[in-house]
Amino acid sequence: MTTPRHARPGPLSGVRVVELAGIGPGPFAAMHLADLGADVVRVDRPGGAGLGIDPAYDLTNRNKRSVLVDLKAEGGAETVLDLVARADILIEGYRPGVAERLGIGPEPCLARNPRLVYGRMTGWGQTGPLAPTAGHDIAYIAVTGTLGMIGPDPQGPPTVPANLVGDYAGGSLYLVIGVLAALQHAREHGEGQVVDAAIVDGAAHLAMMIHGMLAAGGWQDRRGVNLLDGGCPFYGVYETSDGGHMAVGALEQRFYAEFARLLGLGDTGRARDDLARWPELRAAVAVRFRTRTRDEWTAVFEGTDACVAPVLSMREAPGHPHLAARGTFVEHEGLVQPAPAPRFSVTPGAVRTGPARPGADTDEVARDWSVPSLTGATPPPDRAAKEPSA
Repeated sequence: MTTPRHARPGPLSGVRVVELAGIGPGPFAAMHLADLGADVVRVDRPGGAGLGIDPAYDLTNRNKRSVLVDLKAEGGAETVLDLVARADILIEGYRPGVAERLGIGPEPCLARNPRLVYGRMTGWGQTGPLAPTAGHDIAYIAVTGTLGMIGPDPQGPPTVPANLVGDYAGGSLYLVIGVLAALQHAREHGEGQVVDAAIVDGAAHLAMMIHGMLAAGGWQDRRGVNLLDGGCPFYGVYETSDGGHMAVGALEQRFYAEFARLLGLGDTGRARDDLARWPELRAAVAVRFRTRTRDEWTAVFEGTDACVAPVLSMREAPGHPHLAARGTFVEHEGLVQPAPAPRFSVTPGAVRTGPARPGADTDEVARDWSVPSLTGATPPPDRAAKEPSA
């Protein structure tokens, strides 16, 4: 079912965001702001990003509007500055120095709009010896120690968690936190600022609890031997008879007792508190799970406090009864996708529009933001009178 339009579309309704088109964490951060009601205008370059992705399926561009601006052409930078003059937040993901060379770095942008929050999304950050070099998610989480702790095999390589830990958790979401905090400051004090969101900083920050456990002697500095990295036999993933998998997270004693009873571990279940017997316990758990299919075990553990869940594929997940009941996934214009998160009781977010097509909204934005330089048009007198001057 298509997500309904709300009369009050999100808590960020009225906030204006300029997104300089890029890939990965920048667009996701801007999408998050758009989901929460912000008016996000994506400045696309002629010819696109060159990745060959059909814009019709790029869900990170939902709820946005797109304009085309050639930043290397005469007047291109000035057009962006006209948008900036009317914006609350700008997001860019270029390498350090690129925005400055294009004439749209922090200095000219803040000169045009002293209240602007200038959000910078990079992997290495704006400073440091690696700042000017190329990189991707996997390298950023590698040097922070985050990648090295992921995986169940102490002797094997780390498990690559797609680009979720670096790009999106350590990057996008930290940028969103940063620009919203800076926006609060700007509204209280009339002072804009630059937010330097580096994936290396965020990915390191995500491991805060693990660093505390390491310092206290409760975590070994190698993977696959700790409580939360697959080293614990009652916190891990097990194969079922049909090739499926079940995820077990029965850490607390009372939850473990329920897990052991329902799995049918018998006396072997008493090995929970004896580290020397953990290999024996792991083997017993594995043997039991291989006696039934994933769906059969799901039925056994459903509705209990054993902390066991089936491992679903991305296409299966929207059909899970709990996620379906909550509307965790929605369908909009034929595309199944995660719903906006988190949820708000008074000003709920919504999927209002599908992925923005490059340049499709240029005329509309030129009118709504009163930026005639986008099209060369003259803004309507009544609208122009309400807009702040550039």
